[in-house]
Amino acid sequence: MTGILMFAFALLMLILGFPVAFTFAGVALIFGVWSEGWELFAFMPFRIQSIMQNTILMAIPLFIFMGVVLQKTRLAEQLLESMAELFGRVNGGVAVSTILVGALLAASTGVVGASVVAMGLISLPCMLKYRYDKRLACGTICASGTLGQIVPPSIILIILGDVLGLPVGDLFQAALAPGVLLIALYIGYILFVTARDPSLAPAMPQNNERLALKLRKALMSILPPLALIGVVLGSIFTGIATPTESSALGGVGALCLAAVYKQFSFKMMWDSARETMMVTAMVFAILLGATAFSMTFSYTGGDTLLEEWLLQLPGEKWGFLILTMLVILVLGFFIDFVEISFIIVPVLAPVAEALGVSMVWFAILIAMNLQTSFLTPPFGFSLFYLKGVAPTGVKTSDIYRGVLPFIAIQVLVLVALLVRPQWFGL
Repeated sequence: MTGILMFAFALLMLILGFPVAFTFAGVALIFGVWSEGWELFAFMPFRIQSIMQNTILMAIPLFIFMGVVLQKTRLAEQLLESMAELFGRVNGGVAVSTILVGALLAASTGVVGASVVAMGLISLPCMLKYRYDKRLACGTICASGTLGQIVPPSIILIILGDVLGLPVGDLFQAALAPGVLLIALYIGYILFVTARDPSLAPAMPQNNERLALKLRKALMSILPPLALIGVVLGSIFTGIATPTESSALGGVGALCLAAVYKQFSFKMMWDSARETMMVTAMVFAILLGATAFSMTFSYTGGDTLLEEWLLQLPGEKWGFLILTMLVILVLGFFIDFVEISFIIVPVLAPVAEALGVSMVWFAILIAMNLQTSFLTPPFGFSLFYLKGVAPTGVKTSDIYRGVLPFIAIQVLVLVALLVRPQWFGL
């Protein structure tokens, strides 16, 4: 039971707010020395070397760099202005525009924090100006920003591809249909509630510009990021480039877009590289701590005990899938998707394989579930990102209550993925 005790202690430390990477490494050190002695950690340098030589993980800093550069190009601002003018004539038009822009940002950056902050700074003041309901506005921004978790190129899909030993390109393709359905349901929900109560999201006053001119402006704003998405995802899906190579193309493409939008400078590139380094260092620090934790967990027999218990669940495959989805959903209330990916998923993967579960389907289920963790109170990161940039009149309770319908939509899509994978080609 040492491994189970070790896992429970690590979870307690995370809930109490201790730094993630140091918690995993520290707990691994304490329990590893206690149960196996110092000799256990003689293997750690080889594990660290293996991580640093992993070419799949090279895509993470490159995609982060692409997202940070695009954040600094005013891309989101220009997109939102054009889309809001196009859809503003209908109730909820700015909210619909926010979802569409969030989807484009997700497909061109994959960085949730950057998308939520950008939408919060640009879209929230606009919606409040036109007397949008605060809860609807906040929920829309948080939901649109988290689309980067499921819409390729997603950082979580890259991590899951590495953890589960799956081709990242296959995961990107499998995530397209659930991502499109999620976007459609978000828009459908906004149009439904605003049709029932127009006061929640009044239409914008219209200027005298012709519709054709508005459409041309919108297309001119949409085409550059669409071209970048085509280069990144198209090169992967057609087999021209690996995900790592396409991430490098995306970084170069982001710099080209910065030049097109007249935002390129060496200072901007330096700042983007610095932010990329900080985020990447955080991810890899967690990965190293998680590696030490999983090694100790395995040597203490915790993985074997847990695997035996999971294989004896009633309902076999379906009992296992339902339980794991519930556990990941609950854990997402308290800990980050990176920790869940590096600690929980490796324990579950052998059981899923033993039960004959399609690993691509399993990965997409986990990714959709982990996306929900960004919205679930009390520790949903998107909620904190938005609160950090929201005007003083927006309360934390407005954000928490605003995301609830969008959490329900995400759970609905997760259930559909679970019971009808064939709808999504899985």
